[in-house]
Amino acid sequence: MSLFVMIGWDAADGAERRGRWRQQHVNHIRMLERKGRVRYAGPLKDEDGERSIGALIVVEAADLHEARNVVNTDPYVAGGVFETITIHPFKRVVPEP
Repeated sequence: MSLFVMIGWDAADGAERRGRWRQQHVNHIRMLERKGRVRYAGPLKDEDGERSIGALIVVEAADLHEARNVVNTDPYVAGGVFETITIHPFKRVVPEP
């Protein structure tokens, strides 16, 4: 299994959508964490650290295709919270594996 990082940037109405889908998203991420599929997840904040403007999720998957499938099942993705989403292979350097 490999690590992949997903970065999603909120749509213009992302804050409104985020509120609507938050509980389903949190439940989903926690379920993936229990299955060992999500290593880290959390919101990206504005410069004041107060408003969410996106999210970062580190996913464990066999390949990029599987990582995309994991990301696409997230309620935030289905609910249109993000305007753009990128997924990239990620190599952990620190702490050493």
